[in-house]
Amino acid sequence: MAYKHLQDFVARLEKEGELMRISASVSSRLEIGEITDRVSKQKGPALLFENVQGSEFPVLINAFGSSRRMAMALGAETLDEKAAELEELMDWAFSQMGRLDVMSFFPKLKWARIFLPHRVFNAPCQQVVDHDPDLSTLPVLTCWPGDGGPFFTLPLVITRDPETGAQNMGMYRMQVFDKNTTGMHWHHHKDGAHYFQKYKERGEIMSVAVALGDDPAVTYAATAPLPEGISELFFAGYLRGKPVETVKCITSDLQVPAQAEFILEGYVDPEEPLHREGPFGDHTGYYSLEEDYPVFHVTCITRRKKPVFPATIVGQPPMEDCYMAKATERIFLPLLKKLVPEIIDMNLPLEGVFHNCAVISIRKRYAGQVHKVCNSIWGMGQMMYTKMIILVDHDVDVQNLSHVMWKVFNNIDAERDLIMSQGPLDALDHASPRARFGTRLGVDATRKGPLDGHEREWPDDIVMSDEIKKQVDLRWKELGFE
Repeated sequence: MAYKHLQDFVARLEKEGELMRISASVSSRLEIGEITDRVSKQKGPALLFENVQGSEFPVLINAFGSSRRMAMALGAETLDEKAAELEELMDWAFSQMGRLDVMSFFPKLKWARIFLPHRVFNAPCQQVVDHDPDLSTLPVLTCWPGDGGPFFTLPLVITRDPETGAQNMGMYRMQVFDKNTTGMHWHHHKDGAHYFQKYKERGEIMSVAVALGDDPAVTYAATAPLPEGISELFFAGYLRGKPVETVKCITSDLQVPAQAEFILEGYVDPEEPLHREGPFGDHTGYYSLEEDYPVFHVTCITRRKKPVFPATIVGQPPMEDCYMAKATERIFLPLLKKLVPEIIDMNLPLEGVFHNCAVISIRKRYAGQVHKVCNSIWGMGQMMYTKMIILVDHDVDVQNLSHVMWKVFNNIDAERDLIMSQGPLDALDHASPRARFGTRLGVDATRKGPLDGHEREWPDDIVMSDEIKKQVDLRWKELGFE
């Protein structure tokens, strides 16, 4: 199911009993954050604050804040259902490698073309145009007491490669500095920062646009760890089953989502001194510290006549962003399994805040295979930041962390089974002595045998026989159990 725009998704949430409207007056400074944090921890509904002090616009938050709502956002009953669709596509794509069967390829090519963005000339996101923008009119949240100011927390930042003309859409937090400037917190490994360096080398001003709110598949796509060269808007079209409509900005040539609630148009000047940004209460559960980042100048704001302002709050898990990360875990698992075929399943525990821990089950066949899997993952896109990889056997349920920890606590010999690797770490990692670089850990919790240099006999797990299990199943009610 594709949603035409964000408010279409809001209507679906309300129909399904997944939305709570709050009409009482609330403050965008800390109060919405505290309310949402409590609701998130209680696994509560999406929240629509209809009366935000100092702004005419309602705030939608926690819209992705459960497994069910995250699946609904992608038009599916479950995340595994969406992953199965992608797995089918991956199976076909990998089966065609090395083949010159044009007739087999054509139907898929035609299928892919229907998800390319579709340009329009009249768009809801440009129903109201303000050439004298004032960001203070927007209900931008200050989420935590130590935050350096209010932050846009769900911005879809759109930039263009000055060499190829390809557009990128990423999600980078933006601290409001004054009525028409914000920080642009793109990390060094992000496409936005890469393009910024290109503009700097060319001595050119960089046009930037920021979309706020759209079909939730578009918002999710901005966070997805896509392979280089894959358009986020194309991926969003695939997820929603129909192309994303785009429209040209009023003040630049950038194409932006036509159904967005708000569009901030402006520029970043690579010659302008960087501006101190932060602190910010981040998804790690800790404050990310102050640092210097480029300044985004807002020259125009366009919007719907009656828009909804999208926001999120991050902090100690579980929170809304954890469910977005779970979507990434499920959706991109089929691709990971194609690239590393011994992988069976993966769990990115909420407590690991996406990039600090991955639990992976594998089917072992040869000596050194655990090392091979760890090194493959550390050499793969954003997974290079995975601080700890725990490897277990194929028959271990990685979603059952109690079972996983039982294997870890009992199966490892520290000298043999702890694998150290130095390499890049996420910019938000605060534990490594050096910023963005440190030691990553692989934990081999698989059963051991001669291939691992383990000559002792390895004991079997204690498991009841299937015959007795079935016998007791049949007698369960007779025994007085429900």
